[in-house]
Amino acid sequence: MGSVGVLLGFVGFGSVLLGVTWFWGQSGILDKKEVMGVAQEMAMDITQLLLAAQNPNAEIRIPAEASIKQFQEHSLPNYLLVLSHELSNNEKPPESRTMAGIQLKNSFDAKDASRKQQLVQQWVSIDGSVKSQIKVMLLGTLGSSLKEARHTSAQVIAKLASIEIPRKEWPDLIGSLLQNMSIPDSPDGLKQATLDTLGYVCEEISHEELEQGEVNAVLTAVVQGMSSAQRSADVRLSATKALYNALAFAQTNFENKTERDYLMKVACETATANEVEIRLAAFECLVAITSMYYAVLEPYMSSLYELTSNAVKGDEEPVALQAIEFWSSICDEEIELSDSFETHSHFIEKALLVLIAMLLETLLKQEEDQDLDDGTWNLSMAGGTCLSLVARTVGDPIIPLVMPFVQDNVMKQDWRCREAAINAFGLILEGPSIEKRSPCDQSGLDFLLNALKDENKHVKATTAWTLSRIFELLHSPGSTFTVITSNNLQKIVTALLEAIKDVPNVAEKVCGAIYFLVHGYEDAGSSSSLLNPFLPDIITSLLAAAERVDASDSKLRSTAYETLNEVVRCCNLPETGGIIQNLLHIIMTKLRQSLDRPIVSSSDREKQGDVHALLCGTLLVIIQKLSGSDETKSIILHVADQIMVLFLRIFGCRSSTVHEEAMLAIGALAYVTGTEFAKYMPELYKYLEMGLKNFEEYQVCSITVGVVGDVSRAMDENILTYCDGIMTLLLTDLASNELHRSVKPPIFSCFGDIALAIGPHFEKYLSHAIGMMQAASEACARMDTNDDEMIEYGNQLRRSIFEAYSGILQGFKGSKAELMIPHATHLFQFLEFVSKDKQRDEDVTKAALETLGDLADVLGQNITALCRDHPFFAGFVSEYLHCSDKQLQDVAAWTVGMLSKLQAPAN
Repeated sequence: MGSVGVLLGFVGFGSVLLGVTWFWGQSGILDKKEVMGVAQEMAMDITQLLLAAQNPNAEIRIPAEASIKQFQEHSLPNYLLVLSHELSNNEKPPESRTMAGIQLKNSFDAKDASRKQQLVQQWVSIDGSVKSQIKVMLLGTLGSSLKEARHTSAQVIAKLASIEIPRKEWPDLIGSLLQNMSIPDSPDGLKQATLDTLGYVCEEISHEELEQGEVNAVLTAVVQGMSSAQRSADVRLSATKALYNALAFAQTNFENKTERDYLMKVACETATANEVEIRLAAFECLVAITSMYYAVLEPYMSSLYELTSNAVKGDEEPVALQAIEFWSSICDEEIELSDSFETHSHFIEKALLVLIAMLLETLLKQEEDQDLDDGTWNLSMAGGTCLSLVARTVGDPIIPLVMPFVQDNVMKQDWRCREAAINAFGLILEGPSIEKRSPCDQSGLDFLLNALKDENKHVKATTAWTLSRIFELLHSPGSTFTVITSNNLQKIVTALLEAIKDVPNVAEKVCGAIYFLVHGYEDAGSSSSLLNPFLPDIITSLLAAAERVDASDSKLRSTAYETLNEVVRCCNLPETGGIIQNLLHIIMTKLRQSLDRPIVSSSDREKQGDVHALLCGTLLVIIQKLSGSDETKSIILHVADQIMVLFLRIFGCRSSTVHEEAMLAIGALAYVTGTEFAKYMPELYKYLEMGLKNFEEYQVCSITVGVVGDVSRAMDENILTYCDGIMTLLLTDLASNELHRSVKPPIFSCFGDIALAIGPHFEKYLSHAIGMMQAASEACARMDTNDDEMIEYGNQLRRSIFEAYSGILQGFKGSKAELMIPHATHLFQFLEFVSKDKQRDEDVTKAALETLGDLADVLGQNITALCRDHPFFAGFVSEYLHCSDKQLQDVAAWTVGMLSKLQAPAN
């Protein structure tokens, strides 16, 4: 940024501002005709504009950015041509070329899916000759003398490839790139940029998009670039990174032993290169190979063990971390195969003795204060993660290999030895059988409780974490074995409540132990009452931990409240109702005091917002807990007005995080107050309106939609007064391209809630709602079934559409059911489409079955002809009459009952 400012100083601010003002116009905006007229002259000024757009002076930067944006919007082909020329021109300043590349990349790609699709369509619509010129310039830039220009061009080419290759519109791209590698005496810079491009292209496109011949040629170029005969380390590094991205394309090559041997040989040789970065990239390739091609690794495992072992013992930490990750990846594969009851090669079991020795050694390489930074990742942490995975992979055999290490080190003077021993014990708890673990756990529990008083904070923190693991995995009062009994519970609670007063990092881990201690008593029958006498002291200690002034830089406050919430969730009602009632008043008082506290800085406001969010979260849990029992529901009803006043005051603080938590709690309050909630709506409505309009913080919008549904169900017809405004906002949200797509499924579900609440009054909104629902159901059929995120989103959308139909149908039942007859055909078609979709999840299936039953229940004989014309439903329903999922079974049986009332057969 500084060099840009210096450059602008020499060329003169006047000339830059003149160009900016001239294009921006005296009034601030030029019409399209004017812009087209100056587009060519704009190309002459683009360098200065790109430089000005990086200026720290807002008076220069903002007009420049606006001018560039107008050029893009009104003359996109010229804009892309001009930027491509700027990027490719070696005579232009490096800063303007870099900015040109960034602008180009942003013209083809965006994080938001809808925006990205819009950019794709813009590119597709550009004249072919213009696109060819742009691509020629981009490919030419790979040979530029400026490294940054080469790198940026490689990224832009890959973004374009992701658009064009699936459409078969750049068939010669791979050939053009490979030609760069075959030119005699090709410059190293060109080779490096070409390999970068090949790697980026493989990262951007599906492995199905390239012909096998192209894949073979790419792999040949890549392994040649990785060769130790390659003089340039930069080329070797780019080639190795390219191999990483190309591995998904190499399935056929890995099925061929000769080709597989060669690829593994090159990867292993590269893992011993002189340069750290190259070794790191090679190990990343080996990790990826374990995930993709586990089944063919047997012949190479001896060499791979030697490679990884040497790296862990003596290489630079980044390389050693990847070497450990190799074994973690092997564990992941074998665990997944075992869980699926598939055979595997037992690589971990075969290497167990030497692997355990290597991993235990890493546990002794802790760093001082490593727990204070969430971003820390070192050998000790990586080795510990791998050790826990090994325990899950092999089970019982790990105990005799690890316990001697624990026993030898746990009493040593060096804190690292004590910490490593306790850590190792905690890491192997998941995997071995209870029969093998229980003797260690029973004898170790007393020792660990005493170790909470160790002189070293790292040892105490790890001890508390290990206790949380024991309580999570071995504390189950309803089972035949539990590590916590009525005999030792008081000793455990006493030790934990004393340790929670320790330094913040230790206290945070103790909160985790209390969390799992309490969690174990959830649904534990009569055993649950064992914890009741200790609840007041536990709650008091957690509240004190959350208030500690020395915990501002740690996660102690949030962890303490998270644990407090778990105490509330898991306690028994009605016997603990008085304890929770007391906590309710404490939390309300804290919230009131925080709202009354003066705010003098932005830091104060941020801290206040964090506290409000935590307090609202606890209020939510308390409301849900107390309203779940008839004996304690009155506690909430008695203070509902006071709670609502606090929530309304919170909305005035305008913090999005608090807004979310308060909205969720309001939804719970609506559930418990029912139709009485109507008295709060005059004040609440404006905040619901604000939430539904909040496109920028879309999570707030999504939660608000859910609360509107909660409130509608609670108020029934009393919500009618507000429905015009609510439905207008919901329909506007659905029609918006700016709103994040994740908000849209909840809106359809909300339609169902509103329709069910107001019944026949939904008629006035029916045509608008049905139009949106039908458009969304048609969009489901066009979704990319190869994209996991889109599959998940499609399932959410399908389920919510069915929920909307069910709500509307039941709302109209007995009064205006005939209004749905014209829409039944489209709904049947949608049901048939979903019934054939193999990627639907169980929630979608359940919603579809319910909607089918609602159709039969509400429309009756009116759909007999539809049933005859769409016989799919008989097989669809019967498939789930005897499935393993009891809930699906029940829904299917109910649906059969509804269908059996029709003349058409339902079996």
